[in-house]
Amino acid sequence: MPAKSKAQQKAAGAALSAKRGETKKSDLVGASKEMYETMTEEELEELASTERADLPDKVD
Repeated sequence: MPAKSKAQQKAAGAALSAKRGETKKSDLVGASKEMYETMTEEELEELASTERADLPDKVD
């Protein structure tokens, strides 16, 4: 499932970084914290790897 917005892609990247131990879980807030807790590393990787060029900044 590709990301639907740049914000979602960025949050998934932050959550993925924490899952891999590259950043602290305590640094996560909002959507990235929820993604960390509810998604697998594979799901996060798929969202984070979405090409950003054609994505809107946010989706309502």
